[in-house]
Amino acid sequence: MSSDYYEILGVERDASAEQIKKAYRRMAMKVHPDVATEPDAAEKFKQVQEAYEVLSDPQKKSIYDRGGDPMGGGFGGMPGGGFGGFGQAGGFAGGFDFTNLVDAMFGQQASRGPRSRVRRGQDALVRQALTLSEAAFGVTKPLNVDTAVVCPRCEGSGCADEQEPVTCTTCSGNGEITQIQRSFLGDIRTSQPCPACRGYGTVIPHPCGECSGEGRVRSQRTLNVKIPAGVSTGNRIHLESQGEVGPGGGPAGDLYVELVVQPHEVFTRDGDNLEMVLRIPMTAAALGTSFEVATLEADREDTDEAERSITVEVPAGTQSGTRIAVPNRGIPRLRGSGRGELGITLVVQTPTKLDSHQKDLMRQLAEARGETQPSAQVHKGKQGVFDRLKEAFGA
Repeated sequence: MSSDYYEILGVERDASAEQIKKAYRRMAMKVHPDVATEPDAAEKFKQVQEAYEVLSDPQKKSIYDRGGDPMGGGFGGMPGGGFGGFGQAGGFAGGFDFTNLVDAMFGQQASRGPRSRVRRGQDALVRQALTLSEAAFGVTKPLNVDTAVVCPRCEGSGCADEQEPVTCTTCSGNGEITQIQRSFLGDIRTSQPCPACRGYGTVIPHPCGECSGEGRVRSQRTLNVKIPAGVSTGNRIHLESQGEVGPGGGPAGDLYVELVVQPHEVFTRDGDNLEMVLRIPMTAAALGTSFEVATLEADREDTDEAERSITVEVPAGTQSGTRIAVPNRGIPRLRGSGRGELGITLVVQTPTKLDSHQKDLMRQLAEARGETQPSAQVHKGKQGVFDRLKEAFGA
């Protein structure tokens, strides 16, 4: 392999530090002895290391660019060579630290350090049932919430008798311990949270008897939740900082109240519209009439009497299934103005029990209308769709 450091890493002489670093990562992964199968992989990997050591150091790079010897004695095992030669076991002589390779390839890994005992709490979700009228017109409801709150005895510190946490003697307050393992590449250092303090860097010798050192306890409380008009099932009310208090008495998360609207015995909801079914006698449908219909406002105690019902006019000859729309009697729009409509579907009821006198009257009506025998048109032979349409329209 060429001794030109730029050629070894495959970069131009004016390459930036970031470009040099990326090129080194790519080449190191390509020629690493654990990955490459070529017999000279170890030597290539050594030269890639040397090239990166020089080009990543501004002072050594400056000496190299001026034609000097940045290593102070040349390559491979010469004094000042930096990495030294390979030993008989295949590892680097001179105690090469494998973490240097990892840091260069994947970025410098800083120590995590001790983690704070005070952390933000989790968000909480509760469900609240509403009647249809409450969902339509809005309401303020008391909500019982069971969440973690700051411990009243230690005020979140987790310590008994106003004491303070003390530095962990196992990790000396670092929150983590380092283990060193030997490999053919040298020493491999790994860090993990301290098992004595669980990564906090401190321990609580005398925990609070109320919260056992957590700094928080569970408690029930009541919140008054204002629910706007026009909500529906699945809508959520967001209450900031009303959720679970965090460990160590940390700031509380948020509380979300998910709304569930219960079915109504008369009305059904279709978006912003209300729908209902009104059953009327056959005679009323034939002759026409008017009905008083209770509105959704009738479910509210504070509604004006005039708003509790409306008069519905049924014209003569109304057929079963006719829908009468009453504007502005539906659900108030959640994000907007006005209300939907109230749809009243009429179902004409046929009498099932008639006395002899009523039957005589019905027969007289049928004879007067020529309806004593039902008539039906039967299509003879095969007719197409267009033939049937022409016949229906008298064409």
